[in-house]
Amino acid sequence: MKKSSNRLTLFIFIAMLVGIGTGYAVYSIYSVPAADLLKKGVILPGGEGDTPQIFADRISILTDIFLRLVKMIIAPLVFSTLVVGVAKMGDIKAVGRIGGKTMLWFISATFVSLFLGLILVNLMKPGVSLNLPLPDTHAASGVAKADMSLKGFFHHVVPDSVIDAMAKNEILQIVIFALFFGIAAAAVGEKAQPVVKLMDSVAHIMLKVTGFVMNFAPFAVFGAMAAIIATKGLAVLMVYGKFIIQFYAGLFSLWIVLAFVGWIILGKRVFRLLGGIKDPLLLAFGTASSEAAYPRTMAELERFGCDNRIVSFVLPLGYSFNLDGSMMYMTFASLFIAQAYGMHLSIEQQITMLLVLMITSKGIAGVPRASLVVIAGTLSMFHIPEAGLLLLLGVDHLLDMGRSATNVIGNAMATAVVSKWENKLGESDVTDVLVNK
Repeated sequence: MKKSSNRLTLFIFIAMLVGIGTGYAVYSIYSVPAADLLKKGVILPGGEGDTPQIFADRISILTDIFLRLVKMIIAPLVFSTLVVGVAKMGDIKAVGRIGGKTMLWFISATFVSLFLGLILVNLMKPGVSLNLPLPDTHAASGVAKADMSLKGFFHHVVPDSVIDAMAKNEILQIVIFALFFGIAAAAVGEKAQPVVKLMDSVAHIMLKVTGFVMNFAPFAVFGAMAAIIATKGLAVLMVYGKFIIQFYAGLFSLWIVLAFVGWIILGKRVFRLLGGIKDPLLLAFGTASSEAAYPRTMAELERFGCDNRIVSFVLPLGYSFNLDGSMMYMTFASLFIAQAYGMHLSIEQQITMLLVLMITSKGIAGVPRASLVVIAGTLSMFHIPEAGLLLLLGVDHLLDMGRSATNVIGNAMATAVVSKWENKLGESDVTDVLVNK
């Protein structure tokens, strides 16, 4: 079990390094004029018309395939595990009690993440030195806005068709339907047991499928890193170096806060938890998708000792309500853009932005660039140029890697804490789990 887990971690890490090296090699070759290379007898693959972008488009197919495979299993996995988790609780009061504790953690963690991002961006002021002129009022970022109205929010939350929600991988809508389905199954009682057992079997099958899919993870990480470095070069790590370093410092401070609160509640076991989720953490970082790490996180939490029913209940909710890394990014990025254009927002405006983001951010999927959609809508509310998002698009992938990894930590911590509050946190499971069989 441990050997298999460590092997995947090693392969993913190696894939990241090889991807960076491969991408830099491609970038270096094409940074030399084609005529000079031809004089030296070097023939470019595909001819002079070939570019790093073409290489990136081709190699990123590996990442696209992996993410599509993950999206393929997310809907049935979330639905089946959440239905089983709720139905097996049996007592509707227990569902309400655990749900209340879960939402208490989620709301608190969301507020802390947003507020910490707001404080740090005001202290560090990463955008002040840019001194950019205000863009043309018609300039656009190319990123679609989120519907910021209350009506638009509830339309996004409540599905008008569960089939459509599953087809589009709308996690929050799937969660809403699964909660209704699971509660109804618990209320029906004995007559619902065949369906609950069927859902339990589906969940086990999907975990097995997950094991197959995870074997492709190193190739996906390789493709993602090679593509971004081939088109941007290592300079992408330096151009916005100040902003990137400060944002990652902010994420690290959030990690410390989460770990400290976890230590207060879980004691020394919090360090075992953080060590146990290194695989999904590295996977989320490499693919810039916390969604990709969902199945692996579920398996690691069960191995850690969390009750299966609570894992099946809390974790899916976390992917809609508890994306801590994305929350910090929203306040950090919004105020960075305002600083870059020399715009000053009062404390009242910043607090209002924080509260707006707390509501409008709920339900965003854990996939790359979902945060930008919400930010695009928020900027217009405070008359900040939406074209400012173009400042971040070039390095958004690098930023998404960090916030996706942070989302994994936040959701794992939430699940372990709720298990502890419910006195359902057992000892670490030394046996293998389905994903590693």
